[in-house]
Parts: sequence; C-alpha cells; structure tokens
Amino acid sequence: SVVHIITLLEWGGAQENTLHTIRELDPGTYGKVLLSGRGGRLDAAAERIPGCRFRRVDSLVREIRPLSDLRAFASLTAALREEKRRTGGAPLIVHTHSSKAGILGRAAARAAGADVVIHSLHGFGFHDGQPPAVRRFYVELERAASRWTDMFVAVSEENIRLGEREKIFTRNRCRLIRSGFDTARFASGSREKGRRLLGLPEEVPVVGTVAVFKPQKAPHDFVEVARRVAAKRSDARFVMVGDGELRPEVERALKRETLNARFLMTGWREEIPDLLRAFDVFLLTSRWEGLPKVVPQALLSGVPVVATAVDGTREIIDDGKDGFLCPRGDVEAMADRVAALLSGATRLDPSYKRDRLLSEFDQAEMVRAQERLYEELLARKGFPCPPSS
Repeated sequence: SVVHIITLLEWGGAQENTLHTIRELDPGTYGKVLLSGRGGRLDAAAERIPGCRFRRVDSLVREIRPLSDLRAFASLTAALREEKRRTGGAPLIVHTHSSKAGILGRAAARAAGADVVIHSLHGFGFHDGQPPAVRRFYVELERAASRWTDMFVAVSEENIRLGEREKIFTRNRCRLIRSGFDTARFASGSREKGRRLLGLPEEVPVVGTVAVFKPQKAPHDFVEVARRVAAKRSDARFVMVGDGELRPEVERALKRETLNARFLMTGWREEIPDLLRAFDVFLLTSRWEGLPKVVPQALLSGVPVVATAVDGTREIIDDGKDGFLCPRGDVEAMADRVAALLSGATRLDPSYKRDRLLSEFDQAEMVRAQERLYEELLARKGFPCPPSS
C-alpha cells in the first residue's frame, strides 16, 4: 500500500498533484490510502477517487498547536499501524506532502514501522521572510525529520539546492519530479469563452492571476501593482482567480484604493484554461515558491508572465523572452513590466518553448516517475518489484 499524507486539501498545486497521483497509481499494484486534515476544498474530490481509502485526521492543522500536534501524531501513527496490519506482510510506503504533514507524518511512519518513507517538497516551510529564530526552528525540524526519510522529491532544482545548503539532505537523496498537469487542456483553452466568463469585451486589457490568497502569494503586492498600472492605463482591468485567508484584507485594500470598479475576484473556478487565455498579462507576486505550475500553464495558454524571481519560477521563465522576472516585493518593477506589455512597447513570445513545457509537465510522466521511484526504493529494501497489472 501507498499512504499519502497531506495537511489540508486546499486548492493548490501540491494538493492537485497528490490527488492525481493517487487516482492514477496502478490499482493492481498499489493499495491507495489518503490521510488529511479536515475541511479542505478538495475533500469531495478525494472521496470520489475509486479504490482510495480517504481518512480525515481532525487534529492535523497547518498552525503549530502543541496539543493538537501530539494528537495528530498519535492518530497518524494509529492509522499507519492499522494499514501495516492490513498489508498482511506486504510493504508499506508512506509518502508525505507539505510541511506539517511532512514532519508529523514521517515521525508517525517511523513509529509505525513503515518500510519506505518519501517526502515531497512543494516548497519548504521556512523562508527568508521569517524572523531568523523562526526560520532556524523550521530548518532544525526538517533536519530531524530527514533522519526518517528514505528519499525526497522536489518540484524544482532550487528547492534541491536549498535543501543541500541547509544540510537537510544530500543531492543523491532527492529526485526532481516536475509538478505535472493536463498540458493539452491548457494548450487548447478559449480566449473567447474566458472573456465571456469574465464579462469583459475583447478590447479591454486584462492583467490576471490565479492563486491562493495567503502570505506566500503576496496578494497585497498584486493590488499595489494594479494600483500603479491603473494610474497609467484607465482602460485596464484586473482579475484575481482564487480565494483564501487573506481575501477579506484584499477586499479592504481594494476599497481603500478605490479599485473595486477595476477588479474582478472570481473565487475558485473550474475553467482555468479559458480564464488564463482571457488575460493579456499573467502576474504572480509570490514571496517564495516550490514551482508554481500556473506559470507554465499561463505560457502554454499563450500569455506572457511577469513574476517574482523566486525559487522554481526562475527555472521556467526565460527573462525577456517569454516573461519578466522581478525582485520579490518590487512592485514598481512589476508595474513597469506589466505596463510595457500592455502598451505594446515590449513584446514577448510565451510559446517559444512550448514543446519543452508539454513534455516537462506531462501529468502521466509525473505519475510514472513516482511509480518508478517506489519500485526502486522497495528493491533497495529487499522487496520484490510489485507486478504491474
């Protein structure tokens, strides 16, 4: 069996990839189990996965809460021990995702006697914007959990380099597996449909983003860039697709800056390929990342990108060719780049490496790469390779 553990099934790349991997794992080879905290937007999607046992762990939450964390550790350990008994002697693989589930899940896997333990990095829980003592605390937690980890999976080379620099793992203990998605769907979105969904005519210039409204994505920076661009372009409109904890603050900022009439906030929508096509510029203001797959999605949609030069984003954008990279937090630089693209003073070619993106972010290959890794690690532990169905 493969047990995936993730903190919360909110809308995001890590969560979508985890669900897709579970959905597509060979059912004739692997039992499928998913453990997650309660209340995620994607819980219903998890419940619909055929052949997957989905269990909620109420005490598993993102925030550090010592009593809840102890209860979560106990619940995860009990669930994994139960799964170990279910296997009837077959190997148990535990694959954790996200920071909190990564720490508690790997500790529980060790306590339960899991045979193989893997942790996927979708970005680290520590970053340079934290107070030094807080950052160091998270680094030390990752170093401790590393001792219980057979292999790490990263979505970006930058995260691998960071893990090495912080002495969390050595290079031979981490594999690069890109964050896959349905590339054909994004390569065939409809601009006309996207504009219709937004209620905007073709001639209106649109700057948009798709993101969870949380500190990592810096939605306030998006608003500030929009304010500066709006001062230069009275015809421009701004679209934020997504939702999250910071949405009330963003709405207050829009009211304060009298930008409400220029903004559309759609919440989460299923029609992301069409909405991306409706944008003239895609703007991502993240303070840190793993690798935001919405960036290659925007490029495959034919939309130039202005983004902060953080982590895996730098591995996708070729600055000055298909997008622009700006220092994180530099709203003036981002506004200048967006305005130049809207005016036509600068032209980019977002499709110039289309074939590479179609191959590199292929969703089926992402799942195959993980299955190959499972087989390799089982073989290292002396287990026979599972037969393919």
